[in-house]
Amino acid sequence: MKMNRLTFIIVMLFTSFTSLTAQIKIFIETDLEGVSGVFNFTQTREKGSPENLKACEYFMADLAAVVRGLRDGGADEIVIIDGHGNQAMVPHLMVPGAVYVTGKPKPDGNHWNLDKSFSGIVMFGFHAMNGTKDGVLHHTQSSKTENRYWYNGVESGELAQTAIIAGHFGVPPILVTGDVATCREAVKFFGNNIVTVTTKEGLSREAAALYPFEETHKALYEGAKKAISAIPNCKPYIVSTPIKARMEYLDFDPSLPKPRLVGKEWIISTALQLLDQ
Repeated sequence: MKMNRLTFIIVMLFTSFTSLTAQIKIFIETDLEGVSGVFNFTQTREKGSPENLKACEYFMADLAAVVRGLRDGGADEIVIIDGHGNQAMVPHLMVPGAVYVTGKPKPDGNHWNLDKSFSGIVMFGFHAMNGTKDGVLHHTQSSKTENRYWYNGVESGELAQTAIIAGHFGVPPILVTGDVATCREAVKFFGNNIVTVTTKEGLSREAAALYPFEETHKALYEGAKKAISAIPNCKPYIVSTPIKARMEYLDFDPSLPKPRLVGKEWIISTALQLLDQ
């Protein structure tokens, strides 16, 4: 059956309206090491210590700037996952406009309810991969056992790990926040269209040139707002499966005279099994 001109126009208008009114859902995976004012492991490891409590306040202030920026940029729905190992969210400091998910264990690990309905993923407060000399608090999964990971021959940190899982659902990384080294790593893996916001400059593993909070909060707000408009240009980070994985770590067996470096290899059939080792 042929479509007459009036029907065609109505269909096109409806399609355009549907496209314009599509919901923009943003998934935020958080960490603590890349937040403004955080530069040593006492702040991130010792849950409940004065240093940690203050770092969690810094975390919430940075996060508030990002939530406001995403909302003002046009995000309709925001889901935030507390991805730091010993958790970092402070409920009374939450700002409106997002769903905050914290506590352990979470269903399906940290990636609670991530699916193809999301328009983009934000990696907030992240850090550079293990071995990055100018990456403050650099590590991959564990700084104590000094883990390192390779996927299909490419050494990858937590930025890539998170993006690979998001890529399984076709969700592109749109914003990364952290130190200079972290933002550099994000561009290396995700390309020039990723929006990055630097919160400090790493000098060594536990030393950094810090930026005033007023400046970082403004930059985080503007970066988050910009990230929404960058969505059409950002692509999911896809690693072909099955993934050939390799890992190195230190074995601290007390029967050994000193820690030994251990390596292992395995095959990952789907990105959702990436962190199952």
